[in-house]
Amino acid sequence: MEFDALDQALLGELQHDARQTNRDLAAKTGVSPSTSLERVKQLRDRGVITGYHATLDLEAIGRPVQALIAVRIRPPARPVIEGFREWAATLPEVIGLFVTSGPHDFLIHIAVPDVNGVYAFVIDRLTERREIADVQTTMAYEHVQRHRVDPAGPAAR
Repeated sequence: MEFDALDQALLGELQHDARQTNRDLAAKTGVSPSTSLERVKQLRDRGVITGYHATLDLEAIGRPVQALIAVRIRPPARPVIEGFREWAATLPEVIGLFVTSGPHDFLIHIAVPDVNGVYAFVIDRLTERREIADVQTTMAYEHVQRHRVDPAGPAAR
């Protein structure tokens, strides 16, 4: 998928502040409001922009403790993997989930109120699942997250 300079500027501005008005977005990117509106619509229609959301402070909402939990599933069959993925993605502690290759099948990112919450998640939630063969938990001291992702340029392809 190709992105010209205007697409990249619009995407950058929206990732910085998705709540800004179209008029402000147009002014910041140097185009008319109608051009801005049409190009953003095209980016949505192409599936580049998939939604808008609010970023929350985990400490402010009472979930300051984060952990990454590596899980190995057995047997490693598609229905078992997909079933576990669907189940895990619905758990309220889970804020991110990766299906991975290598020694583990999943990397689950959780945020909970305290260390006891991590323990309860592993012992009470995960161990109830028969398909789990191994669990390794890593506590996260800090989570630095990028809120802007630029489209890949020609050199990155």
